[in-house]
Formats: sequence, structure tokens, C-alpha cells
Amino acid sequence: MANSTTDISPSSPSQAPPLVTIVALCHNHAPFLREALDSVLAQTYPHLDVWLVDDASTDGSPEILREYAARHSAWHLLLLPENVGNCRAFNQAFRRSRGAFVIDFATDDVLLPARVAQQVQAFQNAPTDVGVVYSNCELISEAGEPLGLHHQPDGRGGLRPAPASGWVLADVLARYFISTPTMLMRRTCLEELGGYDETLAYEDFDFWVRASRDWQFCYLDAVTTRKRKHPRSMSAKAYQRHDPFLASTIRVCEKALALVRTPEEKAALAVRLRWELRQAVRRHRYAEAGQLAALLRQTSRLSVLDRALAIWSRVLA
Repeated sequence: MANSTTDISPSSPSQAPPLVTIVALCHNHAPFLREALDSVLAQTYPHLDVWLVDDASTDGSPEILREYAARHSAWHLLLLPENVGNCRAFNQAFRRSRGAFVIDFATDDVLLPARVAQQVQAFQNAPTDVGVVYSNCELISEAGEPLGLHHQPDGRGGLRPAPASGWVLADVLARYFISTPTMLMRRTCLEELGGYDETLAYEDFDFWVRASRDWQFCYLDAVTTRKRKHPRSMSAKAYQRHDPFLASTIRVCEKALALVRTPEEKAALAVRLRWELRQAVRRHRYAEAGQLAALLRQTSRLSVLDRALAIWSRVLA
């Protein structure tokens, strides 16, 4: 539970500063890798447990990782002999690591120097049932040119997408608003979940859903990270016609159906399922659309359009 006595809380000034694990995950990130690793070295927070994990890159990344590991003897190096995917690669380092807090750091992104210090301070100021601190980020191009912010001013004093803090399960079901690379996760939260689900093609939606059932989230209104947008990034593959993630999304929605407790949460899941149903039909993924329609029936009454899409998908599957 969130109040487990095994939790490592940095709330008392008399305690030593908490150790923060950074799992630096690399798969063919050679053009960006030095900038990413230099951003770890530039952190103003010194209490770091750094794990360099290469998921069977073929572009020279392992040589760069070996170089940095040799120069920084406290860093740990895991060179995986075959590609196992983000979830399993992350778990292999996470289960060996020691930090009270954990960053899942894709090495095509960049950490700003005060990133870890700011987020540790946010945890120190937060209740002990906060499992995640996330923040704003600057989006950059493949060449590193600025593309704007993830959370942008909406002209009315707020941000778009609107961040949410506290008990956010309904929010994470209904909409995407968290910039995944900005998260600092409490180790106890990750341990209770058993780490990432290695049967899935991606990790963030599943983690948000499972973590937010029993843990609060906290938004830190600061730009802490640069997130790189390029054609080979995982996020760039989502919602393409043959993307590898739709089956994982359906599985997460199945988990969510078992977790929702309130009418608000069930309605939020229905919003998600309707969105995913329409995406599946647009990409001619009719079998998956049928699965999504079946889940939607368990959360709300189908609209005329929902029923039409369900019938169409059943005929064309």
C-alpha cells in the first residue's frame, strides 16, 4: 500500500538526501547519445544511481556507452544481446538499482540541469502517497531546434493540455496530458506494480492507470526536460495504420475496466474507448475495433455511431 513502512521518504531534513536512479535506455540513439549522457553529468543534484542500458543497438551506441561507463566508474552498464523492448529493458535495470526515486530516461531526450533537484524538492514538499512528480517539457526537433512546450499557455491563464494533480485516474483514462519523459517515480510505487508490464509494447499509459489507482500524481510547473520528436521515436509510431501498440492499449483498457470504481472513472474510460475505437476503424484494424466496442458496451450505452462502427468492424474483420 502507499503508506508502506518500506517507503523511503525524504521528508525529514535530518535524513540523507535520497538517491535517484536514472535508467538511461538506448536503442539506436547514437546521434543523440552524447548530448543525453552529458545532460546526466550536468545535473545539479549529485546523489545519482546511473544505469546505462542498451537494447541491442546496431548503430554504434554500445561503443559510446562503453566510453562513458569507463570514464564514470560509478555508472552501471547493461548491454543486452537481443532487443527486448522498453518495458523489459527498463525492468532489468530497475530491479538492480537502489534509488528511492526513479527516472526512465530515453537517450534521445535531454535533462535540464536542475531537473532532478527540482523534482526531489517537489517530492519533499508532497504527501507520502504521491507516487509521481511530472512537469512541463520543451519539444525539440531531430536537429535540436525548439518546437514549443508540451503544456502551452491557453490564453486564459491555464495550460493546454491541462495538467492534473492529486487522484488523477479519471484524467489519465480520458485524455493524454502527461509528458512521459518528465516523470520522476517513487520506487515504492513502481515496486508495488511489479515494474513495467513486460507483455506490453509500451509502458506509459499502463503505468499511469495502475499507479493512479492508489497513488497521487503531482504536477511541477517547470520545464525540466527536452523531448526530441523524430521519425524513429516510439511516440512517432503511435496511431499509424500498422502501429504495434494497439493491442497493448486494449489490454490496458481491460485492466482499467477492473480498476474503475466510480461513475466518473467509468465515464472517463468510455471516453478513452470511443477515441480508440475510432482510431482503430480509421486504420482498418477491424478485429481490434470489435474488441474496443465490446469493452465500451461494459462502460456505457452505445451511441448510434458506436453501434454502426461495431457492426461495420464485425462485418469487415
